[in-house]
Amino acid sequence: MNKPELSEPRTWRGYWWPPGEQERSMPGVLTYRPDEGLSLDLIGGFNAEIMSEVRPGVFIGGEESRRWPILHGLAENRHMTLLDCVPTHTMARNFGPPEEQTIHVLTVLVGVHLDNADREVFTECHVAAEDLTMWSHSSVFSSTLGVEEVREEVRPDGRGSIFVKPMDDQSVTVAGTVTSLAHEHTLPYFEHMRGGTLGRMRETRFVRFQPAEPWSLATAREHAKMVQDLLSLALHRPCGLLWMRLRMLPEERAYPEGYPIRDREIDLYAHHTVPAKPSAKAVESHRALFTCRHIPFEEVWPRWYEVRERCLPASNLILGLSYAPARFIEGRLLTAAGAAEVLHRALGQAEPPVPADEFSAMRAVLLEHTPEGHRKWLREKLRNDVTLKERLRDLAALPDRATMQKLVPDVDRWATVTTQARNDLTHEGYTRRQTIDEVIAVVKVTTAVVVMNLLQALGVPAERQREIIKDHPELRQTASRAQTHFASNAVEE
Repeated sequence: MNKPELSEPRTWRGYWWPPGEQERSMPGVLTYRPDEGLSLDLIGGFNAEIMSEVRPGVFIGGEESRRWPILHGLAENRHMTLLDCVPTHTMARNFGPPEEQTIHVLTVLVGVHLDNADREVFTECHVAAEDLTMWSHSSVFSSTLGVEEVREEVRPDGRGSIFVKPMDDQSVTVAGTVTSLAHEHTLPYFEHMRGGTLGRMRETRFVRFQPAEPWSLATAREHAKMVQDLLSLALHRPCGLLWMRLRMLPEERAYPEGYPIRDREIDLYAHHTVPAKPSAKAVESHRALFTCRHIPFEEVWPRWYEVRERCLPASNLILGLSYAPARFIEGRLLTAAGAAEVLHRALGQAEPPVPADEFSAMRAVLLEHTPEGHRKWLREKLRNDVTLKERLRDLAALPDRATMQKLVPDVDRWATVTTQARNDLTHEGYTRRQTIDEVIAVVKVTTAVVVMNLLQALGVPAERQREIIKDHPELRQTASRAQTHFASNAVEE
């Protein structure tokens, strides 16, 4: 069965109704556009206005419109569940029923009628994301090329072959869920055209989740996000979801004897921040920060599960700069500095400056000798916390030392400038002590430091970390900026 390609527009013509009210079904067209999301255009419609009774028998319409958590549909002989539905346009005449209506839909499940989006009914979840095939560093394909020797020169002789050898899935169990790096490939196909003949095969990698107990939709989507985030971190670029498919147990009904009973396959459509481009050229493997060649899937997935759970806020902040980058450098500065601070907290790298019992005693003495009218102010000011500058220094010391010397040649200078820029922007609204070039360098270097710490937590080898700073175009440029602005001999502005 074809996969629900999220990069392709889709249209479903059918009938739609609120759960349990199929007799009120309305004809209409559900449209999916990758850049816009989902929209349902009805011929007719449902009453979207919330009425209030101002006195017995007298109702007036309010400004608020009705929302439908769930709508059901039947299109292409398949059940449809529409989630989070909001009417955006309703046309009616003389207080009559709607004549036409447009409803914005957040998510569509094709192949099932759900009455509750929180039901734990999904027994499997399959997810494919951009560049997953390349990142897996394995392929069912291999090839040979025939050569001949002509006048002591080796030349292709026109012979060649492509071999296909199916591979076993790479699987690991994490938190009771069997997670597999699976694959599928098409059989050889020859397309005869007037201009010639084209032979083709296609291989696709995807991640398959098989939980011990059925998942809800929210849990399945969170695991799909985990796959997307891992690839975006590994490739240092935003990676879109190509498709997502869920499975449920077969319907509970009588089947003829010998009828092949299969699990139901549910396709998910939704608008995504990162659009997928499956036909675009894949990232070259040496441009990735790491692949399964550096850390096998069976090792990296459990580590990512633990690291992401522990460092989720920092991961969300730093990957957010790729998924939905801020339009102004000031926003990127606050995000990068915030990611560094929350990552340091998550890693638990620093003890409070003063032991907790000593701080409590000091605090009590200070408050005792403070006038009553100022105690509230002092109580709010007294904090036993590590400063941002100290957190940045700690983070610079965690990854490979040789790597960080290139990325942050003078840690104290970088930490000082970053702290000054963040504080000035937060308290005064602009970075009064740094030029725009220096602020850009702060953002680039701080982001790279957070990324390198995440790679360190995932177990990316030190040798690979050194190669990244040396060979990756963007990080090599970031290291060059750091030499200009944060080296000990950098010129003060």
